[in-house]
Amino acid sequence: MSLLPIWFIGTTRSGKTTHLVKQFCLWIQEKALLAQKSEPSQKQPQQLASAMLIFAANDDNRSILRDHLSLAVSGRFPINCKTPLGFITDEVMLFWPLLFETLNLKAQFPIRLRPETEQELATRLWRPHLEQTFLQQAGVSEYRFVRRTLDLMQLAGAAGIAVEDIPVMLEQGLSETLIRSQWPGVIRPEQLADNFVSSAQEVHEAHRIGQLILEWREWCLERGLLSYGLIYELYWRYLLPNPNYQGHLISRYQAIFADDVDDYPAIARELFDFLLAQGAHGVFTYNPDGQVRLGLGADPNYLAELASSCEIIDLSPKSGLASQIGETVIEMVTEPLYINSLPEEIQSLQTTSRAQMLRKTAEVIIDLIKKEDANPSDIAVIAPGLDEIARYALREILTTAGIPVEPLNEQRPLISSPLVRALLTLLGLVYRGLGRLVLRDDVAEMLVILSCQSKPGETLADKKLVPEIDPVRAGLIADYCYHIDPEKPALLPVETFPRWDRLGNRATAAYGMIRDWIEQTQILLQQQRLTSPILVLDRGIKQFISKGNYLAYDQMSELRELMETAQHFWEIDRRVRQYEPISDLPHHAISEFIQLLRRGTITANPRPLRYFGNKPPAVTLSNIFQYRSLRSFHRWQFWLDAGSMLWEKGGSATLFAAPLFLREWTGRSLTSEEELEMDQARLRRILKDLLGRVGEGVFLCHSDLGVTGTEHAGPLLTLVHSSRELIYN
Repeated sequence: MSLLPIWFIGTTRSGKTTHLVKQFCLWIQEKALLAQKSEPSQKQPQQLASAMLIFAANDDNRSILRDHLSLAVSGRFPINCKTPLGFITDEVMLFWPLLFETLNLKAQFPIRLRPETEQELATRLWRPHLEQTFLQQAGVSEYRFVRRTLDLMQLAGAAGIAVEDIPVMLEQGLSETLIRSQWPGVIRPEQLADNFVSSAQEVHEAHRIGQLILEWREWCLERGLLSYGLIYELYWRYLLPNPNYQGHLISRYQAIFADDVDDYPAIARELFDFLLAQGAHGVFTYNPDGQVRLGLGADPNYLAELASSCEIIDLSPKSGLASQIGETVIEMVTEPLYINSLPEEIQSLQTTSRAQMLRKTAEVIIDLIKKEDANPSDIAVIAPGLDEIARYALREILTTAGIPVEPLNEQRPLISSPLVRALLTLLGLVYRGLGRLVLRDDVAEMLVILSCQSKPGETLADKKLVPEIDPVRAGLIADYCYHIDPEKPALLPVETFPRWDRLGNRATAAYGMIRDWIEQTQILLQQQRLTSPILVLDRGIKQFISKGNYLAYDQMSELRELMETAQHFWEIDRRVRQYEPISDLPHHAISEFIQLLRRGTITANPRPLRYFGNKPPAVTLSNIFQYRSLRSFHRWQFWLDAGSMLWEKGGSATLFAAPLFLREWTGRSLTSEEELEMDQARLRRILKDLLGRVGEGVFLCHSDLGVTGTEHAGPLLTLVHSSRELIYN
């Protein structure tokens, strides 16, 4: 093995991970051999597992890399693979006693905040300041203001920058146009200088943003609540420099294997530098065409400087269509005067309206599978911004034709689940004081959902849930038997409905069972035998949903996410109540919980990427960021909305002011030319990466008009007009 750390650099699918796995096996063999010679009875290969730091860029890649490494060593010992954030979070939790001693904090176990809980608590803390600004007059949502401000703290933490420096960075790096668009009412238009924040009043306002972040930081530390941004800061600023912690690192880890470091935050390099300086062996892979998380806290150029102390191995061969037409495509997109005909591997589907384009795309996919004898798993539909209309239309047409579709990381609001809505309505009927949150339509839906029973089928897939109370009868019951009361909403006896005999025996019995359950639960609450709403939710799920019913995996996923969210919410609520005079009435917290879910900020992924056994074949449906993050490969790709301007924009995959938190930032405001160059560089990486992940062909799916009816004028139009149009009737 090389004495120097090894740096594998290569483009998409050039074999970087494969080489990392080989180096992993060589290191294991060498260490095991040395251990047998020195201490044959003491050192075993299994003990080497805890001596390695193994990193992957994200959770999906972590699972895949772990499987590759386990197979490479024939499962002789468990592989502990982490993402950078996962490792840092574990370390902060594990060495929390060192941190509260250093910072003079109260000795209490820390609780990690979810992003939606962080948003809710920060909004509550900053409420007095938010009410003083001109947010409402400017038409800017409170949600966006809070989210943007919290993102600054996360970017600073990932970059290893003190939060105290954020105001100065905003003054130096943002033009007045950007500041006004992101924080209107905080830095007011009449206070802005010509192009930059420079006056004394502007400096004061910029520092006010910094004060909000510091206020939030101290509030969380006092209560032992950790957001992602705070976890990053605690690690690089206090834990990593701690001599005691450094001693633990040296004694624990002898090697680092890090895949796709172009997607790592800057503080990951500080960890790598320290361990390498202490003699640890390192193996790193880097993709110059990757950088998927640039704009979300990653600092690829800063990580790339690690290569100067490594043995560099260039894996130059390109894969997929990138090796054949990659350079031609890049030149045609970035050089407007460069015109060339594209080979047959790139074809276009052109229509006038977007609806026609979606249908035509689905029909071509159906033809490709049926006539070319292709597998659905050979096809990926990729869009710069995948909206609900496109997702629904493609899924509906393809599944009707018998072709399964797998949306990647589909983040639907948890409140969109009928099961979740029914359980929240049930909570509103069990506890007093929640009548304003329970409407007649909510009650009708609850009656339908909670009265569902599984009907027998030949297989599990054939089983269906059929409601004992159909929607019509549920509506009648809600109209006549639901007693509206802000303090004590109730379900009245079925006889309250004058023609209750028309409901039928099954509906009447099911309604009586739901009503009896609510009354029994209220009695248990009075007897204090149910001490938490979590227990009420669990009892309701067991009684009405999981009892003898077959549930699909997406429904189980939604229920699991609901219970995890509830447990997290009340765990945070208990911690906050120790420090603040909050009402002890349970319905106040339940009301906040229900409204939090109804705002749609909490999501569940009903179709996970990992399966037990063989993965069922399906057409992949994804946006660009998700597809590139998965690092997959397909025979055919369909590029949706090929004429859209979104192809060269970061969109939601880029946080506001992210360029200021790169270590290479010069300390001055970005010019429009620099921003244009950043967009062009991102587009080049996207095209090279996507072409490297396709084997046989790309279909450019273009409509003259976009979703809003405006004409498309994106950077890929040159490709659309230069490719062979697929005529399909």
